[in-house]
Amino acid sequence: MKIGIIIETSELEKSWNAFRFAVTAKKQGHEVKVFLMGEAVECEGLIDEKYNVDEQLKSFVNIGGEILACGTCLKSRQLNETEACPISTMVDCVNMVVWADKTVTF
Repeated sequence: MKIGIIIETSELEKSWNAFRFAVTAKKQGHEVKVFLMGEAVECEGLIDEKYNVDEQLKSFVNIGGEILACGTCLKSRQLNETEACPISTMVDCVNMVVWADKTVTF
């Protein structure tokens, strides 16, 4: 199955669970893409002793997961794209939703 995941939060437990879901789905053999928008573009580098979002994000990328990051949201926070989170657009988000069999939001 093709699963699209839209993450809109950088709240530790919620974003950590979103990436855990992405990792689990990928490990089960699903095609998975994640689109970060709003404050979720801040997830890379988000480290907490209990909810290590960055670790889950990197695990997702390391097993072949694809992350897209809203360019407008990055720019409004004066952040740059990274290798793990390239700048994307709303067109990319729409294309991901169209591509996906199911879309989940966190």
